[in-house]
Amino acid sequence: MSRIAVSCVLLLAALCSGCGKDEDKAPAGRETPGVSATEIRIGSSLALSGHTGFLGRQTLLGAMSYLTAVNEGGGVHGRKITLLAEDDGYDPPRCVANTQKLIVDEQVFALFGYVGTPTTIKIIPLLEEARIPLVGAFTGANALREPFSRFVINIRASYYQETRDAVKHLVLDLGLKKIAVFYQYDAYGLDGLRGAEMAMKDYGLTPVARGVYIRGTQEVEEGLAKIAGSGAQAVVMVGTYAPCAKFIQLAAREGFAPVFYAVSFVGAGEMARILGPEDHSLVIMSEVVPPPDLPETQTLLWGVAEYLDLLSRFAPDEKPNTVSLEGFVDAKVLVEGLRRAGPDLTREKFIAAVESIRDYSLGIANTLSFSPQDHQGLERVYFTRLTGGRFTLIDDWSRVAKDLARPVAP
Repeated sequence: MSRIAVSCVLLLAALCSGCGKDEDKAPAGRETPGVSATEIRIGSSLALSGHTGFLGRQTLLGAMSYLTAVNEGGGVHGRKITLLAEDDGYDPPRCVANTQKLIVDEQVFALFGYVGTPTTIKIIPLLEEARIPLVGAFTGANALREPFSRFVINIRASYYQETRDAVKHLVLDLGLKKIAVFYQYDAYGLDGLRGAEMAMKDYGLTPVARGVYIRGTQEVEEGLAKIAGSGAQAVVMVGTYAPCAKFIQLAAREGFAPVFYAVSFVGAGEMARILGPEDHSLVIMSEVVPPPDLPETQTLLWGVAEYLDLLSRFAPDEKPNTVSLEGFVDAKVLVEGLRRAGPDLTREKFIAAVESIRDYSLGIANTLSFSPQDHQGLERVYFTRLTGGRFTLIDDWSRVAKDLARPVAP
């Protein structure tokens, strides 16, 4: 499990020049780990390979696009930010081992940009023991929010918020009452299932069926058979892009055409790529940041414009997507906390600085706020639908309802 230099992972040498050089390591015994006169060392464990590798690579790419620009501008209080990335392959034991290495061997100042529920929740005890902050995990798991931890700094909305808003639209705007849940059988999937069940309870509903698959597989057939046999009008999907896309493709072949709704972690970019531009049943996905390719009729948000500019500079061959945009946003919050903490940087000062952020504009429509009692910065949930091979923003649910009412072409 040797450290994978960010530049090699992304094939972008400019994104992490000098990552992991021995001469950059801070001296032992220093009061604040990971901080020297010229450098702040940040650590990340995330999936850079395997069946969720797209999510990890894109998260890292978006973050490094912003951090590279900050470093080019002189860093934060004269210190450049070095991001050390370890590949955990979405495997919890590897994530724990990587985190121990980052904290003990690499002596990083903070952890950042973890990807996935089953991996991230396993390192919470390490955060508490080392008193080290984790900023911006790519997961909406409730376990990272309750019980409250001073060392967990969430940025995105939770899965409970995503599923609550989704069920509201499915029931009230689309008039659907028979809703099933297809989920990954682990902490992530069970968290999404609980969120969907709680949301449905508000309308006097329970899932008409529950179907599962095992993490790391695409064995969706049994779950599909159970859900298709229930006559579900909509399917809430809490998984990853490959098995969820396979579920939709197999359902289409069998003539099962409910509304498919997927939470943000599924990954819109890869889902759209796998499903392709051909017509499908209605596929909806929630997001915690706005789609970066807003329609021309809408004013481009300045934060999204900044993301597009830096992505085109440092990764010109990469397509914009919500995953890398979220990584970009997370990096902006990390840097804002470092700036507010001042030149005499400590972990405690950094956490207090993040807690001081109120109504801070990231240029993505919704503002960011934290407090000593609230470590989730963003609350808004966006919804997109698959159209012509890409997910586009839903700004009028009555149009979706009209499309749903039209007969499906044979």
